[in-house]
This record gives sequence, structure tokens and C-alpha cells, in this order.
Amino acid sequence: MSLAELSPAVLSDPRLAPLVAAAATRPTGSAALAVALAVRTDLWEPRIGFREESRWTALLEPGDVRPYLDPSLHAELADAQIWLLTWLPGQGTPLHDHGSSAGAFAVARGTLTERVIAAGGPGRPRETEHDLETGRVRFFGPHYVHQVTNRHAEPAVSVHVYAPRLTVMHTYRVDDDGLIRTGRERAGVDW
Repeated sequence: MSLAELSPAVLSDPRLAPLVAAAATRPTGSAALAVALAVRTDLWEPRIGFREESRWTALLEPGDVRPYLDPSLHAELADAQIWLLTWLPGQGTPLHDHGSSAGAFAVARGTLTERVIAAGGPGRPRETEHDLETGRVRFFGPHYVHQVTNRHAEPAVSVHVYAPRLTVMHTYRVDDDGLIRTGRERAGVDW
């Protein structure tokens, strides 16, 4: 799917223009949808909250995103799962993957730091870090291992799209022997 295949209502939104370039490097359906929803502050801003004890999360209902999807063009997103997440300064995830789900996340407000681990054989894997400011989108395939943290002074908001639906996440640690799986979290059980 290309960004040009988004519904005309989304493409005509002037807030989308600066974000199209960020998603255009790999215009997947998940990335395009994450960006389209991130710019729609009227959709997510009234719903969000911030909690000091843990990150706030909420699932968007299918009806909330239906106006932004043409089912004939977005078949891969028919069963997608869309999360809103908020991040106070210092909040973050453990190092994790998304099981067999692929997807994307877009920073709707603030700046998040993403640490990505690329295991390519024996020994210590390669690590990279990127600051992702408002409007940036990251796409990922199955078993992509990363950690997302708000290391900045301002709260942040992000929109996450998973296809197929997120059913399991694995947590990890990195040591000299490589990427070590430390846990498993399951939908409906652990979140």
C-alpha cells in the first residue's frame, strides 16, 4: 500500500503533509495508518491520560479507524490492532519483540528514544539508538527487538499498529553471549 492509497479525507488533512515524507521511506499500510492517526489529535487527545506509576495504554476500537481505511486497499490491516500509549519522562519498555506481528509506531507528541538490537550470529549483537521526534514513524517486521523510552523532559504520545494482532511479546537482555530471551507476555493474560 502506498501513501497515495489512503482515503482522500486523510490525505487532505494539512497536518499530514510534514509527516508523509517520514513514512514515505517505506510506505507500508501499518506505517501509513500510524501516521494518519497520529496527526488526528482530535481523535486521540481527549482519550489519553498520564500515570506516574506506569505508562498509560488504550486500544482504539475498529470503528474509530474505519474512516481512515478503505478495506479494498488495506486488506492486510483488516484485523490490525491499534494502541495509544503515553510516556512521562523516564517511562519506557523493557527490551522486547512483538512475536510474529509486524507493524509500525508513530510519535504523535514529544520525543521517544528507540534502542534497536540486531542479532546476527554469535557474540554481542549490534545496538543502535535513535531519537524519534513528533511525526517520526518506525516500521518493524516480526521478531524486531527494541526498547522505547522517554528520556526527554516533556511527556510523549505514540500510536502503534500491529498486524496481525499482537498476541505475544518476548523480553530480552543483551550480554557478551548475545541476545538472551528473559520472558514471555501474552495478550489476555499479561496485558
